[in-house]
Amino acid sequence: MSDIDSDEFDEERNKLGEYEGDRNEAGERHGMGKAVLPKGDVYQGRYERGKRHGKGTYRFVNGARYVGDYLQNMKHGQGIFYYPDGSKYEGSWAEDLRQGHGVYTYSNGDTYVGEWLNHMRHGEGTYRYHDTGSVYTGMWANGKIESVGEFIHANHRYSSNFVNNNPSGPGKYVFDIGCEQHGEYHQIEQDRAEGEWGEPGSSTLLKWFPKCITGLTSQEADGEGEGEGEGVAVGEGEAPPEVSLEAPAEA
Repeated sequence: MSDIDSDEFDEERNKLGEYEGDRNEAGERHGMGKAVLPKGDVYQGRYERGKRHGKGTYRFVNGARYVGDYLQNMKHGQGIFYYPDGSKYEGSWAEDLRQGHGVYTYSNGDTYVGEWLNHMRHGEGTYRYHDTGSVYTGMWANGKIESVGEFIHANHRYSSNFVNNNPSGPGKYVFDIGCEQHGEYHQIEQDRAEGEWGEPGSSTLLKWFPKCITGLTSQEADGEGEGEGEGVAVGEGEAPPEVSLEAPAEA
């Protein structure tokens, strides 16, 4: 406990909340301790020279909870954050931000397993949609699906490059029945009602333009031999089921 005089102790309590635990010779919180902060949050764990440092548990007054490593008052290292809406992040932290490898379980049951940077999905990762069972695996940038990736559904999958969560450039559907359809998504402007102030309205839709159907290419056939020669051209009306481009939940 503190050996500072009562006036200093009262001033510290008003600024930093109530504290029970170890202190160093300078009177700083140091070692194991428990603090009830002015807003009602509670921290119990290690301190070093007055700051949360090492293993600890921080309970927020709104019901959130962090269990893990601290460095100079910041979440840093490995830790689990339980959010008030029921979602949870377990993984690496750097200076209070999700950074490195981690697993996020969202309140709707979706999960993301992969890399993070500055609190956002960034790098290689896999997102699983709870309601449909669909999976996206590939690259992310600043929280968005970006670069090379693949959507995997119950009986087919779609591979392409992606920009800002949408397919961009050539892509292909691979069906479990043993064939592929190659083509490309285009963005199509669609008129809609004018806005409240009379401004023109429009929205952008993705439309699939198929080019040809082939057998499985060699890399898809898993060693079953080369694909079936040249593809058969198809018309615009012969598109497969639309790729399900479900928006990932916000972290």
